[in-house]
This record gives sequence, structure tokens and C-alpha cells, in this order.
Amino acid sequence: MTTSARPVRRTLGAFAAAAALTAGLLGVSTATAPPARAAACTGSSGVTVVVDFTALGGNIETGCAPGDPASGLAALTGAGFSYAFHPRFPGFVCKINTLPTTCTNPTGTAYWSYWHAPHGGPWSYSNLGAGSYNPAPGEVEGWSFGTGAQPGITAP
Repeated sequence: MTTSARPVRRTLGAFAAAAALTAGLLGVSTATAPPARAAACTGSSGVTVVVDFTALGGNIETGCAPGDPASGLAALTGAGFSYAFHPRFPGFVCKINTLPTTCTNPTGTAYWSYWHAPHGGPWSYSNLGAGSYNPAPGEVEGWSFGTGAQPGITAP
């Protein structure tokens, strides 16, 4: 699986990335989400999102962003997770569901790493930010807090 956006949706992904960056520059640093969905998507009905909170004392949570979200950030909120950008680094996700309690420096050793996988397949570290990446329905997005390790479960 490649980590580039699909050509048909490249414009929407670029728009979502620009909107996310603009929001960060204007001081809008958080995104709220609908209530969490506690299961993976079935087939290609949406984008499954896995968030690994284990390094922060939590669990691994899975949600489904229905439809065809335009970006990784849209998939994250569509699956029921909220996020906040780093106050000094717009576009850099420093919190998911208010964790960790303080934002870390993105050059530090602990951060939210962003991953992609096909259902049941291996994780691939994203070479694009979540505001720029355009996940296809049926794919799995992963987030893991720590030193850049992949989420602690196989992609559902």
C-alpha cells in the first residue's frame, strides 16, 4: 500500500490539510468528535481508526469513521476521537482525547505517531501528516503515543 493520496481525492485532501493548518494558525487548536464508535468498520464501509493509549496508562481503542473521510484528521474525529494541535507547531497533533495532559515538543522522544494498514495487514509509518493524507474506505489508520512504535495490535 502506498502512502500517497488517491488522485481523484487529492484536491479534497489538500483542502482539508489547508483548513487544518489555517485553523491552527488562527488559534483554533482542537477538534471535537461525535460519540465514539467502539468497533472497526466492516469491509469498505468506512475507515477504521486505532488509537493506542497504552503508553499513557490507557487501552487500545478502535472506532469507525463512516463513509469516505477526506483526511486522517477527518477519520480520527469521524471515529469518535478528539484531537488538539500543539500550540507552537500548528498541524502537529499533540493530544488525542485530551491525552497526554501536556503537549510535548515534537522533537522530543514521545509523540503521537501516525500509521496506515490494510485490514489485517502490517502497519506502515505515514510519510504524510494526518491533515494531508487521504485514507481510502476500507483502510485502517493507527495512532500510537510514545517513541514512534506502531500501535500494539494488528490492524483489525
